Parts: sequence; structure tokens; C-alpha cells
Amino acid sequence: MTPPRPPDDLSDLHLFETPDEAFQYVRYTGLQEDANIDLGEAALALGLLFLPGVKPERFRNHLKKLGEGAQEEYQARLRLNAEDNLALRISILKKIVHEAHGYQGDAQNYDDIQNANLVRVIERRKGLPIAIGIIYIVIARRLGWPIEGLNFPGHFLVRMEKDGERAILDPFRQGQEMNAAELRQLLKSIAGEGAELSHNFYDAVSNRDILLRLENNLKKRLIDTEEYAQAVIVVEAMEALAPDEHRTLFDKGILYAKLGQQQQAKTALEQYIERTPNLADKQQARLLLQQIMATRH
Repeated sequence: MTPPRPPDDLSDLHLFETPDEAFQYVRYTGLQEDANIDLGEAALALGLLFLPGVKPERFRNHLKKLGEGAQEEYQARLRLNAEDNLALRISILKKIVHEAHGYQGDAQNYDDIQNANLVRVIERRKGLPIAIGIIYIVIARRLGWPIEGLNFPGHFLVRMEKDGERAILDPFRQGQEMNAAELRQLLKSIAGEGAELSHNFYDAVSNRDILLRLENNLKKRLIDTEEYAQAVIVVEAMEALAPDEHRTLFDKGILYAKLGQQQQAKTALEQYIERTPNLADKQQARLLLQQIMATRH
């Protein structure tokens, strides 16, 4: 797929219906300030890159419906004199996402590629932690509730806050609130018994980083199944989302090499060598480039 240039008139970008139009929206997203990124819309666009013929409107409407349902539940509880505290907001999110609409983490088929595509997640009502986490964030932000994704490794978590009180939630496990002991246990299950919690695991991540993390999951699954041509599309989408991120060029070079497209691999790696500031990374890429060109017929 050749990434198209954004049109001069950006007013109709949200009307994307084809994979090329969706890519155009992804490119547009990459040009936005992070605070202006529409997380749900961008995630839908990324999902549609691989789904020609699928129209986004019903998925867009579904996200809108989730937000409206949460707003109605919120107002109903306030009318019953419920205290507007963090516990109330968490319970509403959990009710709308998991009870009313049946979303759950796909623990049984965790590596299913559909779990990393928001369109398929909405269809199937199950997915990866980050996909369901995006749904949490979209709903909460529609209501003006502070929420953020966390830099926790290997398992996406969200944090909500109200009046100085904070809670870390696991969208994959029905919105379970996670204390320090549970976070430590989760980390060890991912990274091994020697792993320990670090303060940077609690750092908030940007909208752009959430989208890149979603796509990293998809890229990994495509590479694991040797779907290299599709993995290239994912890397190009990541490049569009973060034009200043040079590491995608290294991935693209490797993928083109696996596809036997040495010239494209050469171009990507030469761009990476030019842009990476790290001398060891430059040398690694040069050696890889030599190996690729040595196999050229």
C-alpha cells in the first residue's frame, strides 16, 4: 500500500470507508497534536486497513452508544442521590462495558490476530487488554472523566482519578482494581519471577503511544504467522502515526528483506542509518544491510 497524501481539505477525513481512505486518516492523525487525536476514530481506521468492504459507521455508532449509555446511567444514579465519587464512575464503566455489552478479555485465544483489531473486537466483544482499554478511555472521555493508559509492560492498564483518589483498572479482567501486590504478581507472570515494579510503569502514555502499542501487538502476530506483507502495512501505519519515530524504518527493512524486496529493504535501512543517533544501532543496521545485499541475485 502506498500511503496517500492528506487532501488539502481535511473536513471529510472522518468519512473514511476504504482502506486507502482509512490510511489517509491515520496519516492525518500522525500530524495532529497528541491532545487532538481522536483515539477511538484512529483505532477504527487502523482496523479498517485490513477490512475492505467493511464500513465504519456501525462501529463508530457503537462507541457513541457506549458513551450515551454511560451518561444515562451516570445521570440516573445522580438523580438517586448517589455520591459522584471514583467508585461510582468505575462501577458505571464496568456495567456498560462488561455487563450491558458483554466485553471480556480473550484469555482462551489471546494471540488471535482479531484481538488487536478494534473493529473485530467490537464485533466479537472480546480482545486484548489494550483494545478493551481503548474502549474504557473513549467512554470516560466522552463524559469528561479523567482517565489515562499506563506504561505497564506487557499488559495494558488504565488509571482513573476523582478528587485526588486514584485507581488502576484492568479492562481485560472485567475492570478489576489492581493494588500493588496484584500489580507485582501480574508483572512477574509476564516478565518472570525476578521482575520488580518500577515507578515508570505508572507513567501515563500518550494517545499516539496507545495506538502504536495496539499496532505493535498486531505486527507481532503477523510476523509470528509469517504474514510479512501485511506486517509491512502495519509498520507503514505506525510510521504514519509517528513520523519522527525512526525505529519503524528498521522493522520495515527487515520485513522487506523477508519478502525478497532487497531494494526496498536497502532504502529503509539507509534511512534508518541516517536518522538513528545511536552509533551501535547504525553499525547493526549496516551489518544487516550488508547481509541483505550479499544475498541479492
